[in-house]
Amino acid sequence: MRILIPSIQVPFINGGAESHVESLKSALEEHGHDVEIVRFPFQFFPESQIEALIQFCMDQDFNYFNGYRIDRVISLQFPAYYVQHDNKNLWIMHQHRVVYDLYDQQEQTKDLETLKKSITNSDNTLLGCNTQTIYANSKNVASRLKKFNNIDATPLYHPPANIEKFFCEKNYGFIFYPSRLEKLKRQDLLIKAMQYTRSKAVVIIAGDGGQLEDYKALVKALNLSDKISLIGHCSEEEKYILYARSLGVFFAPYDEDYGYITLEAMLSSKPVITCTDSGGPLEFVLDKQTGFVVVPDPKKIAEKIDWLYDHQEKAKELGAYGLQHYHSKDISWDNVIKTLLEE
Repeated sequence: MRILIPSIQVPFINGGAESHVESLKSALEEHGHDVEIVRFPFQFFPESQIEALIQFCMDQDFNYFNGYRIDRVISLQFPAYYVQHDNKNLWIMHQHRVVYDLYDQQEQTKDLETLKKSITNSDNTLLGCNTQTIYANSKNVASRLKKFNNIDATPLYHPPANIEKFFCEKNYGFIFYPSRLEKLKRQDLLIKAMQYTRSKAVVIIAGDGGQLEDYKALVKALNLSDKISLIGHCSEEEKYILYARSLGVFFAPYDEDYGYITLEAMLSSKPVITCTDSGGPLEFVLDKQTGFVVVPDPKKIAEKIDWLYDHQEKAKELGAYGLQHYHSKDISWDNVIKTLLEE
C-alpha cells in the first residue's frame, strides 16, 4: 500500500513524538509498504497560528497526490489528524493538551478560551465521526478522549526504538533520569528528593531543555553538587550504558501520555520510581513489583531511592520482573501494524 503519515514538527525540538512517527514509518516499510511522512510546522504561540494550521489541515485532501492514489492515511498528532482521506486510521498520540487537561494551569486569556472552544468542537466533530476504530497510544490518552470529548478509543502500545540495544549490567549506585528538561517532566522532584537521602546513592540527569539553568541553580542552592550530575545531551549509545549501569530509573512526569523511559528502563531490567499522578508510566509500573509508585513528595521519593540502594539484590529482582512484565504485554510493531491495517 501507499501510505501517508501526516505529522507536525516544532523546529529544534525532538523527542518521543518524533521517534514514534519515524518508528511507525520504518515498521510499515518493513512490512512492505511505501510510506512518506508529511510534516506541518507547528508553533504554540500565538493562538492565531494554531487556528490557521487547524484550518489548513482540514483543507488538505490526501486521497491523491500528483495523480497517485494514496491507499491509507495514519494520523497521530493534532492538528495533522484533521487532514481528509477516505480511508484514515486514527492512532492518537495526544491532543492539544493546553486546552484540555492542562487548561487550568494556563494564563486565562480570551484568545485561549476561543482556541479551547474551537479545538474541542473540531475534535468532537472530526474525531467523533470517524467510522473506524479509534486507537490511542496509551490508556491515559484514551481516558482523556473519553473524559473531554466522550470519544471511545482502544489503547494500542508500541515499543521504543532499538529495543535490541538495551541491556543490563551490574549497577554503579546511581539513579538515572533521561528526558527533556521541562516543567512537566519534573526533574525538580528528583533534585529536591536528594536532600533527604541518607544512602550513598547519586543521581545522573541527562537531557537538554528550557529548565536547565533553573535546575543547575536548584542543585547549587540545595548544595547537592556532590549528589547530582546534570550531564546534558547524551548519545544513544551512552544512554544504553547509563541505563544498564543504573541502580534504578526515576520517571515521574506530570500526567505523561505514554513515556518511553518506563519501557526503556524495563528493557534494561531496572526498577522504576514513578508518581501517583504520572499518567502513562502507571500502566506499566507495578508498585513493589517492578518499582515503586509514590505520591509526588520529595521525602517519599528519597525513601525509595534509599531502599533501592540498601536492598540492591531486591532491586535487581524488581528490574528482572519488569523485563518479564514488559514482554507479557505483546508490545511489538508487528501487532501495531496488523491491528491498524486490518481495520
